[in-house]
Amino acid sequence: MKAIELTAPRLDAFRAATVATPEPQRGEVLIRLRAGSLNFVDVAVASGNYPGPSFPLIPVVDGAGEIVGIGEGVSRLAVNDRVIAHAKPHWIGGRPRPYETTEMRGLTLPGSLAEYVALPANAVVPVPAHLSFEAAATLPIAGTTAWNAIRAADVGPGSVVVLLGTGGVSILTLQLAKAAGATVVITSSSDEKLERARALGADHLINYRTTPDWDTRVLELTDGVGADLIVETGGSATFARSVNAAAPGGTVFTNGFVTGAETTANLLPIIVKALRVVGNNTGSVSDLRDAARAIAAARIEPVIDTVYSQDQAAEAYAHMAAGGRHFGKLAFTLSW
Repeated sequence: MKAIELTAPRLDAFRAATVATPEPQRGEVLIRLRAGSLNFVDVAVASGNYPGPSFPLIPVVDGAGEIVGIGEGVSRLAVNDRVIAHAKPHWIGGRPRPYETTEMRGLTLPGSLAEYVALPANAVVPVPAHLSFEAAATLPIAGTTAWNAIRAADVGPGSVVVLLGTGGVSILTLQLAKAAGATVVITSSSDEKLERARALGADHLINYRTTPDWDTRVLELTDGVGADLIVETGGSATFARSVNAAAPGGTVFTNGFVTGAETTANLLPIIVKALRVVGNNTGSVSDLRDAARAIAAARIEPVIDTVYSQDQAAEAYAHMAAGGRHFGKLAFTLSW
């Protein structure tokens, strides 16, 4: 089969390749991949900032396609079913355990820039009927993370949610939070992106370049109470402000480190406000299935900024690595 390989930890080290087509073993399905989407972890792998990869590898964690082959013992799926490939196919449900979460597509397992992939049948999730393959391919990491954030804080009518930036996780959380009846505050350095977020339902907009103390502004908007959920994607430069902006009993949902992974935290406000600081390792197949069901029920359409072909991998990775340029997700349409 045809594939794109990443040959070294460099953002330009992509090459076209021909590799063996996988055969579905017992309990597996063979998927003809039709689309993929980029995440920060893909750039981390390609820039040597993520442990574990051996090169060359087939990159891109997230993908979706259609089943073209069925292994023995598979009964609930059929050829031509449209499915989403989970990022960590051994983590089916429950708490993450090392042997379930260390194997990841695009890292230690073949990723989505290939014609085909064989995966356990219980590691794929049906594509919501209203979504394209490209939209469905945004869900394994960003969609699952957004759903887990909503669940972690029990977001519902009257909840206040703060989102940092306008990347894939933030925009999908915005859409899910509004479907749940929450009030959403979103930050960006771009007024244009903030207006796009308003069109998706954001209630309050904060430009963090003109208002660097955005946490104080969140407190003003909430009459000094703070937010029930902060989706903390920034890392080092934003964590302390996220803690300050959280309401008593609130949740700081940490899932990104765009500005760095190391931080010094003042424990006093975390203790006094009885905050929940929740880490997130994407989520299980069960979490992805729940996220897809919620997105189907609410008819949510994931926002895709730019769609690339598989031959534009270097360009797509450079776009993601530039940081802050995109609104929503970057996707691939796969046509070999």
